[in-house]
Amino acid sequence: MKQFMAMLKKNENEHPPPTKLLNLAGQLCQELQGSSPSLEKLVEAVMECKNKRYFLTNIHVVRACVSIHIHKGQHDAACRLLEYCKAEEKEELVQLWHEIHYRRAMEKHQTDVLTPLQKFRCRRRNPPPISLCPEGLKNRNYSDEVRQHLYRFAAEVTANPDKKQREGLARDMNLQPTQVYNWFANYRRRQKS
Repeated sequence: MKQFMAMLKKNENEHPPPTKLLNLAGQLCQELQGSSPSLEKLVEAVMECKNKRYFLTNIHVVRACVSIHIHKGQHDAACRLLEYCKAEEKEELVQLWHEIHYRRAMEKHQTDVLTPLQKFRCRRRNPPPISLCPEGLKNRNYSDEVRQHLYRFAAEVTANPDKKQREGLARDMNLQPTQVYNWFANYRRRQKS
């Protein structure tokens, strides 16, 4: 740790900092994951240095910074850090984004755990920024064509198709039988209400 701090001080005006220093930061963040005071000291040093953006290309440094921000209750700062960082591991960054919002929801509801529904709602209310998922969020809705076909079947044939009918619909629309089953179950539920 002392070696890292000395190297950081010595190279504070280097753009970019030496690769050895960047790698050491990542390694230390990985090793100090559990010990809060030392990790906090390291994160503070990284966040205060002029060329912090170079350090934020390392997923271990990013993870450490986010965990310290969450620990301090600085959720907005953690979100900004994720939007700003240039780490390649986009899926992990999205997971961290969700984790921040889960923590925020747990604090709001004064609980230690969230139900799957609460997590789902949390993700829906706080989608990750485009910088974390440049290809866009996955759309889990069916196309208009598929929906119209299912609605037509429900109106003209039955709202409660048997297994054979569901399998036929699934084949016709390139879906899984369980997807068709769930669509009709949801459709019937919506009709009742």
